[in-house]
Amino acid sequence: MAYCLVMPTRGEFQEALLQVMERKVHWAWPGFNQGMVPRELLHLHLEQEYACYVRDFPLLIGRAYVQCPIAAVRRELAENLYEEETGGLTGGRPHPELFLEYPRGLGMDLARFDRVALLPAAAAYRAVIDDATLARGWEIAAAVTTLFIEGTAHERGEVEPNASKRPQARLSQHPLVKHYALPVEHLALTRAHRQVEGDHRQSAWRILLEHVPAAERQKVIEWMERALSGWLTYRDEVAEACGLIRGADGSPQRMAS
Repeated sequence: MAYCLVMPTRGEFQEALLQVMERKVHWAWPGFNQGMVPRELLHLHLEQEYACYVRDFPLLIGRAYVQCPIAAVRRELAENLYEEETGGLTGGRPHPELFLEYPRGLGMDLARFDRVALLPAAAAYRAVIDDATLARGWEIAAAVTTLFIEGTAHERGEVEPNASKRPQARLSQHPLVKHYALPVEHLALTRAHRQVEGDHRQSAWRILLEHVPAAERQKVIEWMERALSGWLTYRDEVAEACGLIRGADGSPQRMAS
């Protein structure tokens, strides 16, 4: 449930954001992690992720940057943008290019990634992202990009010392390696994220907690809720396209052939 506060305190703002992120969990994800998606459908997942936000993520960060009048925030966003656009702090290649190592290593036709048609819910989710980053001010743009899109359900571990951190399995246990025989050397993006993601998580929280004016906090919360709603519907659609359905117990199951 969304927080509805006239002007949230910093603590209330943080808690509201955390509660949004803790609901960024989709019923189908265990199916993807357990290799339940037929290999011949796996490309649909990667294509939709790439075209929906991965390919343009540096641009999305840039939209927040150009709207922001606060130099300290711009510096944080600029570092994130530099890494996403160039890979200059990690692998030396833009992160969208590193993402394409997944389908390349799986032997997929990379030409497909140049002509992806977004599924309806994916297009709707992208429309929410575009609205949030183009027309709603730097606060909402920064929140939706640096916190919602980049963040996970384990954000509490980034701001509360006693909360559990995001788990990190060995690269050899990555689902694409374990279930689809992806060579480990094609996990370039995963490696890059592990090198910079801690800094990016801390940066996102500094930006939002230290610089978003109190009068703008409720709007940020509302747009985070919109992003979550769009993402959940988008993930429902991708799961179905990849041959998964939600069982009576809420767990993913393969569609009957």
